[in-house]
Parts: sequence; structure tokens; C-alpha cells
Amino acid sequence: MASVAFSWHHHFARQPGEHRRQRLCAMLREAINQGRLQQGDRLPSSRLMAADLALSRVTVEAAYGQLESEGYLLRQTGRGTFVAFSVTKKAQRQQLALPVKLSRRGNQILATGGCQDPLFPHAFAAGSPELRAFPQRIWQRLTSTQQRQQGMTLQRYGDPQGYLPLREAIADYLVQSRGVRCSAQQVVVLTSSQQALQLLAWLLIDPDDEAWLEEPGYPGARNALLSAGANLHPVMLDGEGAQLREGQPKLIYLTPSHHYPGGVTLSLQRRHAWLAFARQQRSWIVEDDYDSEFHYQGEPMPAMQGLDRTGRVIYLGTFSKSLFPSLRLAYMVVPDGLVDALCAARSLMDGHSALLPQAVTAAFISAGHFGAHLRLMRQLYHSRRDLLRQQLEQKLAESLVSFPTQGGMQLPVRLLYGDEAVITRTARQQGLLLPQLSSLYRHGNAVPGWLLGFSALENQEIIQAVDKLARIMESSH
Repeated sequence: MASVAFSWHHHFARQPGEHRRQRLCAMLREAINQGRLQQGDRLPSSRLMAADLALSRVTVEAAYGQLESEGYLLRQTGRGTFVAFSVTKKAQRQQLALPVKLSRRGNQILATGGCQDPLFPHAFAAGSPELRAFPQRIWQRLTSTQQRQQGMTLQRYGDPQGYLPLREAIADYLVQSRGVRCSAQQVVVLTSSQQALQLLAWLLIDPDDEAWLEEPGYPGARNALLSAGANLHPVMLDGEGAQLREGQPKLIYLTPSHHYPGGVTLSLQRRHAWLAFARQQRSWIVEDDYDSEFHYQGEPMPAMQGLDRTGRVIYLGTFSKSLFPSLRLAYMVVPDGLVDALCAARSLMDGHSALLPQAVTAAFISAGHFGAHLRLMRQLYHSRRDLLRQQLEQKLAESLVSFPTQGGMQLPVRLLYGDEAVITRTARQQGLLLPQLSSLYRHGNAVPGWLLGFSALENQEIIQAVDKLARIMESSH
């Protein structure tokens, strides 16, 4: 045991006393659990162990006493301290080899690959806002003000539905800017639109219920509905957006203002047709208005929810794109009859969103900073989108063609020739991210290409990224 103690000596250098006791306990537990110490082995006296490890005898005595209370050691007066039990070789092997067994739902979720966004906005990571232009000083000042004025109030538990002043600010903003018909009582504040989709899937979908999604479409919605056991059916698109089809869906997921990923806007005639269909079939329409703030040709069409008179539309929005991703704030506007159920489900998931960020966001909106920031970002992203299109037309016109989108934070492009998967893999090896279009299709006839994010890239970064892509494309032929 002295040799084992000697090998542990370096783990205790310059550790505080309490941490040294905890560290010694952990070392002894590990040695017993891994079979290096067997039942009946005698440990050095506390005096010898303390000398070997350069610890105080009080620390060693405390560690021995702790492990005796946990059943690892047996201390006998006049005889010494002994290991109380052994882990068998078979048990050690089983600990190493024991497979992880997931539920059917767990395996299904694992198979989706999740929805991990890039941690850093490399070219051409999609959907990342420009943080270098964010008004940090204003945000810091508002944060200090809220902490000073509200103090402990913002450190308590919060309402699962969301901080009331933020819900009021969101409702006012949506009524004025998006034509949404709502009050603060219909707004539910969440951490993300993905959480909203997961909650809706739990509450509205039973196994084998029919759910419709645009084809191609947002994988986060697909994954949420699959995890609830939904039977998914594709909604095809044309120049007017999502096309009606026959069936009896429980839920329909649409991106009417700016289809993800193609960019087409759902026509007014189609909107009325979808609302009539939902009313007739008693279906829910989930309207994801994920980036309508960034529309570059005139004013965006008002939200589809504003046309709904029978309470069949659930509206989703997020601050991850318009402010910053780590804020972790999104929102739903729901019919009155869904509010209580959503709040109950939300309380089981994570309780509520953090109060301080909600309070700061409410103040940011109410003081007019949100509107000013959106105007600046709209101009900035518009110029970057135009630069990206120009660069692609100059350097890759024979290989890529961009979709005719009117807004957004990423530009979908179709690959005219070449292998999408091979080029994507080569680009990644050279530090260039190319989110694949084909992965957004579920039912075949996938269009090869990429969703090129530009919003977080400065002009020179866009030019350099297109140059790199052009070199990669040329070398792939």
C-alpha cells in the first residue's frame, strides 16, 4: 500500500485541506472499485499515510472515517484499518462492457442526430447572427439597471408562462410588426423554438397521428414530431408555397413567411385555403416565423396567424436570430384553450426561463432598442446577401445557382454538377462548413446543394470563403 500511496502524492500538492480529504476519499474508492485493493487488505495507519502523502493526520483520519461510514473500510481498534469488500473480476468486466439500452423513443431521437448548431459562425454556418454589431453597452447597462431595481425578485422562481412584462412587450411588437392577433395572456415564453416544437408534439400528438411537414423542411420540427410517434407526410411546394393535399392531419408545420430552406412566401390565396382546411379537419397549424425580421424586398407579408378566426394557428418566434443565440429565449402565441396545458407541460420540462434575461429583453424592446437593432441588422444582412450572390455569380455561376429568396440569414444554392457529399467533406477538412440541402429532404428527389449562411460574415470573409469554395469545386472535377 505504501507504493500506491507514493504514486498518489502529486495529486495533493497545493490542494486546500477540505479538497485534500475529498481527493483521498475518491482515490481510495477508485482503488477498491477497480480491484487494486481487495477485501482484507490492510491500509497504512493514518500517521504513515499522512507522512507518505504529505497530508495532515487529521485529513487522513477524516477520510478513513468517511469511507468507513460508506462501507468501504473497516476500522478495528488495536488492529488497524482494512478494506471491507472486494469487487469481483466478473463485476469489473461487466461494468466496462455493460451496453447502454435506450427506449424505442430514445433510439429514435439518437437516430435523428439532434439539432446541434455550430458553436462558432465559420463560413458558411447557417443561421448565425452578427454579434460584432450587437449593442453590448446598452445591454450591459440594462442588465445593471434591472439587477439594481429588482434585486432578489429576479433570483426567485418564475412563471412557467414567462415574465409578464416580456409577454406584454412581445404581444405589442407582434401586433404592430407582424399583424398577429394576440394578448400577453396568449404568449408563452420558452428557451427555444425547438422546445416549443417538443412541447407541442407532446401535447397534441399521439403515436401514429398524422402530421404534415414541408418537403424539404426544417429537421427540428421533423425530429420533435418523430419523437412523439407521429406518422409524417410531406407537403410539396411550388411558386406559391405549400400545396394542399388530401388527408386528415392532426398537426401541420409551415413556414409561410419564408419557407425553410427555399425562401418562397406562402401566397394569400393559399393561406386562406390552409386555414379553411384546418378548420374543416380540426387540425393545428404551427406557423414558424423564424426569421421574418430579415425581409429585404419591401415589407414582409403579415403573419398567417392574423388571418385565423377559429384558433387553429400556433405562432412561433425566437430571439436567437434577432438578438443572440445564448439568450435562450423564444415564444409561442397560442389559443387561450392551450395556455394552461402548455404551462403545465413546461413546468415539468424545465420550470421556467431565467428571469434576468427576460427582464432585460423586455426593457430592451420597450425602450426601442430592439426596433433600432433590427433596422441596422436588416440593412447589414441585405448588403451581405447581395455580396454573396454577386461573388457566386462571378466565380461559381457554372456550378451553383441561388434560389430566388427575398430575405433570411442564409442563401440556398443548388449544385448543378459534382458530388454534394464529397465536396462537403473536402470543404470541412479545409475549414469551410457547407450545410447540405439534401439532408432537409425525407421522401426522395432531394436537390443537391447547400444553405450558405452569410449574416455573421464580414465582406472580406464572404469573399475569401467563396474563393475557397471555388478552389474546392475546381479541384473536385
